[in-house]
Amino acid sequence: MLYTARNVKRHTSLLLASLLIGTFSLAAPRIGNHDGFTRVVFDLPSDATATTKVLGRSVSVQVGAALKSERGSLRTNDVTAYDVQGGTRASTVTLTVASGRKVNAFVIPAKGSTPARLVVDVGTNVDRSASEQSAAVVRPAALGAPVAPRLKVVLDPGHGGIDNGMVGFVMEKEVTLDVSQRVREKLRAAGIDVVMTRDRDTQLSVNKPVDLNMRANLANVGTVNAYVSIHVNASTSSSAQGIETWVFGQLLDSGSRAVAVRENGGGAVGERVTRESANIAQSLLGDLIAQSKLTYSKKLASMVQRNLIASTGATNRGIGTAPFAVIRETRTPAILIELGFGSHPVEGRKLGDSTYRDTLATAIANAIAEFLHAK
Repeated sequence: MLYTARNVKRHTSLLLASLLIGTFSLAAPRIGNHDGFTRVVFDLPSDATATTKVLGRSVSVQVGAALKSERGSLRTNDVTAYDVQGGTRASTVTLTVASGRKVNAFVIPAKGSTPARLVVDVGTNVDRSASEQSAAVVRPAALGAPVAPRLKVVLDPGHGGIDNGMVGFVMEKEVTLDVSQRVREKLRAAGIDVVMTRDRDTQLSVNKPVDLNMRANLANVGTVNAYVSIHVNASTSSSAQGIETWVFGQLLDSGSRAVAVRENGGGAVGERVTRESANIAQSLLGDLIAQSKLTYSKKLASMVQRNLIASTGATNRGIGTAPFAVIRETRTPAILIELGFGSHPVEGRKLGDSTYRDTLATAIANAIAEFLHAK
């Protein structure tokens, strides 16, 4: 999505969103919602030790590393706030947790380009999950090499079944399924588990809002590291072409609204779902966890967009924000990709070509693997 100086209000909104994202990305730890516990992760400047002290609903972790002093509220069932008191050699991380929760804290050493991390698990199911994670990540395997827990990605081939999506020089539901299946095989070859919202020509529900919610909910089952929804674009203008990647957020212009309405079901249904999603996007501006997720979603979107443009030479339409329902409720980094315009006489025919589809799939899979540090 390209932005020009002709619309001052649009630039003001974009600048405000950027400032918010920058602020929250500095302050917020990463939050993971798992079965029976919440995981809070802080990046560390170096390998360190951690000592935990639990006093009622306050959990203090003494970390042998210099951290920036930060504090904020968290909207999870297990953790409601965090407070980092930074020091030159040691820092104290304090979490306010819900009543009756168990706690386990440990440090994962740095590996390659991945920094060391302080991990604090809080919940009712911590004993099992934390010990499994500690054994898998921290303790050496038989040959002395750390074994990371398996990563998992949800791929969502847009539309399907009674919903064809856009129909032009290609049919959207066919392209999205084929490209997603190719991405799945490449990710599996890299050791990443993949869940597909559909693996054949079908819908999850004949009710479009329900269908979108069911797809999104698959991102919240167990531990999911990324959610990627794949689509094909369309326009009434036959000259429109190019690839764009989207993250969930507020509408910044009429063009993003048109795309959101179409991908949210089209017609009156799409209008209604888009209005609901836009209201949610507005309400999440002050939500620390939502802004933290958006920051990582934008990072994933940037990697995917960069790889797709470099691999295909297609027109770069950039990264945009819009209230797409399918990535609205996910609790993990989530993006929606528009692979190109099926309505364009050249690009549309390319999307029907098997070799070009494989090029698209390779670019997406490589970007996801890079984002998850699996390469």
